Order: sequence, then C-alpha cells, then structure tokens
Amino acid sequence: MKTICVIDGQGGGIGSTLIRQIKARYGESVEILALGTNAIATAQMLKAKANRGASGENAIVQTVRRVDLILGPIGIIMAHSMMGEVTVRMAEAVASSACPKILLPLSQERVAIVGALAIPLPRLIEQLIEEHLVPFLNQGV
Repeated sequence: MKTICVIDGQGGGIGSTLIRQIKARYGESVEILALGTNAIATAQMLKAKANRGASGENAIVQTVRRVDLILGPIGIIMAHSMMGEVTVRMAEAVASSACPKILLPLSQERVAIVGALAIPLPRLIEQLIEEHLVPFLNQGV
C-alpha cells in the first residue's frame, strides 16, 4: 500500500478536495496522511477522510522523510508562503524529500509560474489524479 502525504495550510480547502477525490477513486487501497501547517487545515483534511493527520513544522519535517508521494499546492516548497505558515524548515524538508512530489500551480504569493494555465481547482485535481497519480500508483503493477 502506498502512503500519500497531502500538505496544506490556511483553511485546508485544497488538501480536503484532493483527499476527497483520491478516496472516492481509491478508497482504502492507499493511505493518506494529512499534514497541515496549522490545526484547522489538518482538521478539515481529516474530515475529508484522511487516514491520519498531524499539524505543524515538526510533523511535516519528520513525516515527509518516510512517505511514497507528496501532494499539495506549490507553496509547500516556498518558505514564508501561505501567509507565512510555511517555515524555512518545512519548505526545505518537502523540497528535499526523496519521494516524488506532485504540486498544484496555485499560489497566493508574488510568484508567476510561466506556462501554467489558469485552470479551476476541480479540473486541476482531476488532471493531477488522471495524469500523475494513476501512473504513479500503477508503477510495478
């Protein structure tokens, strides 16, 4: 069973949406860990049926070392993003984790991602699942 880590901050809306869609498709055949930069984000992702959850810097730094895949908005690899919630240690730990990362090009920061189209969140999540998650989970099958 693959362990997927979903990281989100602020209200946890992006992470919750991701988790709901993955659980609808894969059920309990994958383990989803919800890591919130704060307790509210974690609580929302747990309501979306994540298997387990934790909040804060140390939880993120320690957990990303031992998961199979990391999902979240691009801000999780940018220090001080999400209104300052993503610490330098968090961003460094996520970016340097040996596992693959699939990031959504959503940012409230003053960062433009050239080539990223303005696609609504539901379509981005569908694309993430179909074009990236499905092939990842089907590796070695």
